[in-house]
Amino acid sequence: MASQSIEKTLDDSRDLEMLKKLAVARKELIAQIGRKIIGQQEIIENLVAAILAGGHVLIVGVPGLAKTLLVQTVAEALDLNFSRVQFTPDLMPSDITGTELLEEDHATGRRVFKFVKGPIFANVVLADEINRAPPKTQAALLQAMQERTVTVAGETHALQPPFFVLATQNPIEQEATYPLPEAQLDRFMFELRIDYPSFEEEERIVNATTTAYDAKIVPVMSGSDVVELQKLVRRMPAPPTLVKYCVGLARSTRPVEPGAVPDVKKYLAYGAGPRASQYLVLGAKARAAMDGRSVPDIDDVRSIAHSILGHRIVKNFQAEAESVSSDKIVASVLKK
Repeated sequence: MASQSIEKTLDDSRDLEMLKKLAVARKELIAQIGRKIIGQQEIIENLVAAILAGGHVLIVGVPGLAKTLLVQTVAEALDLNFSRVQFTPDLMPSDITGTELLEEDHATGRRVFKFVKGPIFANVVLADEINRAPPKTQAALLQAMQERTVTVAGETHALQPPFFVLATQNPIEQEATYPLPEAQLDRFMFELRIDYPSFEEEERIVNATTTAYDAKIVPVMSGSDVVELQKLVRRMPAPPTLVKYCVGLARSTRPVEPGAVPDVKKYLAYGAGPRASQYLVLGAKARAAMDGRSVPDIDDVRSIAHSILGHRIVKNFQAEAESVSSDKIVASVLKK
């Protein structure tokens, strides 16, 4: 009965029209982002998919690959409130969440505490070089990422939807950094790794950034549009075979599973948890919606599997000693 009601909801003409508009808006969105970001097509596609699915993203790449600019450009194209927090070793949790200040009421002369909101109160929060802050400061994001609320001095404040944490991380410099704990990594829907641009792309980047021309971004949709599309993605039906495939894929990364491939048993200490299965289904729905399709398929799952599973598996000592990458292990699971 539940699946029938879901399918009936998507048969509604308004939902089908929204899917068509999303497919058109996706092209316009990518065109607007392309005015400032050259190349990185797959990264942009997955970033948009995460936003439609309501997930957070960890972007990993060496300096100079426009990670910060990419996040800011996406926020502009979606007409969302944007805030940037530069993570440093001396950053305090209150620098992110906000704090209470003692103020005097000039009318009565009484002193009262007033809560001053921090940069977390935005639609898109860029946590720049998140691994440079100590765990205590990193943990300030956990409640916001999971529950979309912030608790300060015993009072809980709701965050305005849509809300996304898009964090960046430099994989080269590891001195004076604090690796993200597994519990926090698990809260990021995607880990997107930005690679160097091609020769032609780098030529275009240099030509575009060494002139006085300043590209202007025209918003493609608003925050309320994003919220409506997120609800639409949730309403999309997931075929039982696709759900079974996603659950099986996540469970295949666990060494204790009887059907785990040899690479998993040999190189992994722990596999992905149930949140991976959830994000595989949601991500597949988002990718299908971006194409204007009302039902996701297995190819949608496979296109996002590396970005969802790679940062959720924990390699053992043998994998580190033999320099076996997470991508190689995920590829073995997908091949099966």
